[in-house]
Amino acid sequence: MEIFKKGLVLLVLTANQALAQNADKPSGYVSEVWSPDLGNGKYKNPIINADYSDPDAIRVGDDFYMTSSSFNHAPGLPILHSKDLVNWTIINHALLQQYPLDIFSKVQHGNGVWAPSIRYHNGEFYIYYGDPDFGIYMLKTKDPKSDWSEPVLIFEGKGLIDPCPFWDEDGKAYLSFAYAGSRAGLKSVVAVARLNYAGDKVLDKGVIVYDGHELDPTIEGTKLHKRNGYYYLFAPAGGVATGWQLVLRSKNIFGPYERKVVLEQGKSPVNGPHQGAWVDTQTGEDWFVHFQDKDAYGRVVHLQPMKWVNDWPVIGVEKSKKGTGEPVLEYKKPNVGKTYPVVNPAESDEFNTPWLGKQWQWQANPDGTWLMPGNNGALRLYTKKTPEGTKNLLDVPNILTQKFPADNFMATVKIKFLGNEKIENERAGFAVVGQDYSQLFIRNTKQGQNLVYGVCKKGLANGKETELQVTSVKPNQYIYLRVKVTDGGKCNWFYSLDDKKYTAVGDTFIAQPGKWIGATLGLYAIRDNQINDSGYADIDWFRVEAVK
Repeated sequence: MEIFKKGLVLLVLTANQALAQNADKPSGYVSEVWSPDLGNGKYKNPIINADYSDPDAIRVGDDFYMTSSSFNHAPGLPILHSKDLVNWTIINHALLQQYPLDIFSKVQHGNGVWAPSIRYHNGEFYIYYGDPDFGIYMLKTKDPKSDWSEPVLIFEGKGLIDPCPFWDEDGKAYLSFAYAGSRAGLKSVVAVARLNYAGDKVLDKGVIVYDGHELDPTIEGTKLHKRNGYYYLFAPAGGVATGWQLVLRSKNIFGPYERKVVLEQGKSPVNGPHQGAWVDTQTGEDWFVHFQDKDAYGRVVHLQPMKWVNDWPVIGVEKSKKGTGEPVLEYKKPNVGKTYPVVNPAESDEFNTPWLGKQWQWQANPDGTWLMPGNNGALRLYTKKTPEGTKNLLDVPNILTQKFPADNFMATVKIKFLGNEKIENERAGFAVVGQDYSQLFIRNTKQGQNLVYGVCKKGLANGKETELQVTSVKPNQYIYLRVKVTDGGKCNWFYSLDDKKYTAVGDTFIAQPGKWIGATLGLYAIRDNQINDSGYADIDWFRVEAVK
């Protein structure tokens, strides 16, 4: 079995090198649609206007690193890097494929990697994450831009989520965590377990140290720190879209803990500001990274100033309540001793190299036969047979996705489809994917190729897709497919034969979030039957631009 697993890992690494390799490739991408650096010494929130949910961040020397939950998508656990906490790039993924491998070869909406923690200890980077169906995993590396270890299941059990390790100065180690009510039958509590010093095994089942049922329902997302003799548990409470940031403190790691709400929405427009990371700068400033739930746009990342008053943190700016902050929309950039260039997470991809941009993820573990990157300046997607019992596109594992990058943007793909003449209903397309989805796709039939517009409502509840034939397409002809997304997740589709004149298709579609994630932009090539070969789609480029 071990030999089989290693062989499968090598296969995926080879075929999916675009997603797993080239971590050292330099990036200077500047987005047309969202950049938080205002260029005048200030920044605006969100610092990343995309679905990097449950963010955690650390500083190591002059570098900041961030990771986030990735649920069922592979590769998972994105690694982002910044020099100033405002300008971020994606440099790697820590988890090349989801474990257990066979489980995540199928689409598992909302399962997989829940809120992680990233830490630096004894010269190594550690990430801990909870899978609510299997337990808490750990993986590590000496270089976050390079390969990470395979995940080790350090705490097996149902409903164990949101872990954070802590190494005390006396040589003891601990792990804070929470429970997912859907699996454990209990939520709104946080616990602490003893951890071995190597960080790869818990020494007990842990004890509940705080019960939030009365004051802090749905407390979760723990981050464990120590300062001035106090142990601190930073934890969100009150629900994803409506909650607040809580901090607990105690002189004993097992409690009892005092509580204080240190950040809440107040009169700001930033709903549910919570769950994230306390980080400091080289100059001694304190900052807090957190998310805001924006429905179809996912959980976007904000940066708040932070200060300590009487051994309690205050996050954001105090307004209506003393000791409790509210989120800022604009603020002075962190003082990191230098000024760094504007740079943003990549969005567009010209597909000119053997590597895809780090923004791309599959809906499930890839099997090695889905793509050929950098094929004469194009991405080649081979059609793959849909799984047995497929109800709609949401059951398809080989959808190459990336996150919505802003409230308003325009995404265009230049694509041609070379179908296998022996396969009826082979197709390739471009979709906006959520619990509802819409798409434009090219279908291969005995009569030729057609461009089709499809819409599916309640897709996660096995909804059926409705289709509208748009126009015929000449074989081996590039066609341009475009979606314009505007405030509120309004999506309007267009196509063009020359990238100049674009024709509108269908009605306005309102994007919906997926399971625990925002809507995504997806590229795919599929078929319904299996023969000894496949057709393929060639994608010359994918571009994200400002709405015209």
